[in-house]
Amino acid sequence: MEPVESSVFVLTYDVGGSHVSAGLCRLPDLEVVNVASASLAGVTSFEQFVNLLYRLGSEAAGSERNIGGASLAVPGPFDCEAGVSMMQHKLESLYGKDLRGALAARFGWAPNQLRFLNDASAYLLGEVGAGSVKGARRAAGLTLGTGVGSAFAVDGRCVTEGKGVPPGGEIWNFPYGDGTVEDLISTRRLKADYAVLTGKDEEVVAIAAAAATDAAARQVFETFGLHLGQVFRDVVAPFMPDMVVIGGGISRSAPLFLPIAEKQIVGLGFCVVTSTLLDRAPLVGAAQFWREEFAQKNERMLARRER
Repeated sequence: MEPVESSVFVLTYDVGGSHVSAGLCRLPDLEVVNVASASLAGVTSFEQFVNLLYRLGSEAAGSERNIGGASLAVPGPFDCEAGVSMMQHKLESLYGKDLRGALAARFGWAPNQLRFLNDASAYLLGEVGAGSVKGARRAAGLTLGTGVGSAFAVDGRCVTEGKGVPPGGEIWNFPYGDGTVEDLISTRRLKADYAVLTGKDEEVVAIAAAAATDAAARQVFETFGLHLGQVFRDVVAPFMPDMVVIGGGISRSAPLFLPIAEKQIVGLGFCVVTSTLLDRAPLVGAAQFWREEFAQKNERMLARRER
């Protein structure tokens, strides 16, 4: 194993509720050169989970040995500093367990060779580092799916406080209308609106596919776009972003709702784009996070020397 600071590659992980992906990412250009994925079906114990991460990481690494460690994008709640999951609604076998220590031991690494970050933050950092908002000084990201993930970044680093940043950088539970943001812009709401109009329980992808000939499908996406635009205007705009990127499953149907949403933000000084990295965004973002961690470390060392 090469020293962490001089390594060219890092293993990156995207841990979801139903699957895990691992990638070998080249740090200088954030290129993901190899990916291995697997379902979490049948993985019911902490030991099985650690073994799966090790197997996928080994597959992604192949014969490469110049690897500094691993950076993992994980859903919340998760204590990223400690490397300990606080989730009880999913991945229950991880609750309270030292994932950093267990995975480091499995790879034969020091614990400080593992980093953890929120999956929504990883998604945004991927797009900031090598995607559709690359180079944006102030960027926000929303992942639209079963729930609503959000992240805010300044100069390539995610922030959870500061001017215009919602508490903890999260908007899913932000009070809005008669409920929360997630009550308005989520798979659940879109499906429910369609069921009210048609009596049909359809998945979002099926509703989108029907939109060309189905007036009800068009209507629910237009309503979704209106609500999304209002969230951009009232919840995201105070952050004063240069760009906002949307990702997640619903974003693949952006032509059906984004033009409606954009009417709500005319003159506010930012544009909204869709993800270009898609499923690879968290893998790239985990590498961006790793790279920026060392940039911060070097800045602190330089500042101490100049005192």
